[in-house]
Amino acid sequence: MHAVFLDLQTFSIANADSPAAATSTALKNIHGQVTTLTCYNTTTPEQMVERCREADIVISNKVVLDKTILTQLPKLKLICIAATGSNNIDLEAARTQGIAVTNVTGYASASVAQYVFAQILEYFHQTSHHNRNTERGLWQQNPTFCLHGNAITELADKTLGIIGYGSLGQAVAKIAAAFDIKVLIGERPGAKSLRPGRCTFDFLLQHSDIVSLHCPLTADTRHLMNEQSLQHMKPTAMLINTARGDLVDNQALLTALQNGKLACAVLDVLDQEPPPADHPLLISRLNSDPGKLKITGHIAWASEQAQQRLLDGIAANICAYNEHKSLNRLDK
Repeated sequence: MHAVFLDLQTFSIANADSPAAATSTALKNIHGQVTTLTCYNTTTPEQMVERCREADIVISNKVVLDKTILTQLPKLKLICIAATGSNNIDLEAARTQGIAVTNVTGYASASVAQYVFAQILEYFHQTSHHNRNTERGLWQQNPTFCLHGNAITELADKTLGIIGYGSLGQAVAKIAAAFDIKVLIGERPGAKSLRPGRCTFDFLLQHSDIVSLHCPLTADTRHLMNEQSLQHMKPTAMLINTARGDLVDNQALLTALQNGKLACAVLDVLDQEPPPADHPLLISRLNSDPGKLKITGHIAWASEQAQQRLLDGIAANICAYNEHKSLNRLDK
């Protein structure tokens, strides 16, 4: 079986340009399941067909495989998504051609939850601010033993609203319990009934001090956080998005932050990735104020351990396919 990895550069622990790529420790379990593995750091749409023409297996994180591409790959038997989301694969076209499609879930729960609380702790405890005060010599010049700066706020008794309660949301909730934070789990917007342990979407927005997004991007969740929903949030609240950029309406978020309707937003994802240099959130003057808007480059998932779990999950999917077993199949 010949496998092609189309966008290995989405992993920091493996590099297609490295002379050791063919025997990379990070990729060893994948190597063990295929005859040959060809890796590319990135792949453009124009390069797709040529690179995949002889492949039995294609591994892709974010490279799009649509119907036009798939119909030109008659040898292709298996697509391994190097992620959980499947919006870059035309699943119907794959089913029609008899191409198996797999993904990997649950690999980044610890990493994402750690990121969420790193940002929460930074915001409420103001650690960087107090470090900078000492670096500037302010403590050394202070007449008393402690140097007060920005206020420090305890997390105990705060309310965290979680939208999307899969493995990621559950991992965040588990850490929240250790800080004595009250957790609200949101039901889908407009739901006619509430599942046990859930509250309405509007109730969550109105009562949460922190809202953390962990739901998939669908037609129903696109711009979930829009002008109307942001207006329901407390003006002192913090919004964290580690899911998908299009869950948030950019202009509505900017307006809410500028008008004091929302205290802080932390975004690890944007609606276009990589974003253009003139992306409205990146060029906003708010981006220079870390107390208002913080943006990181889609790295909440990317601890070294999570990356290895994902690569090992791909290997397990290939192994199951080779043994005629169904594991993480999306084409059923």
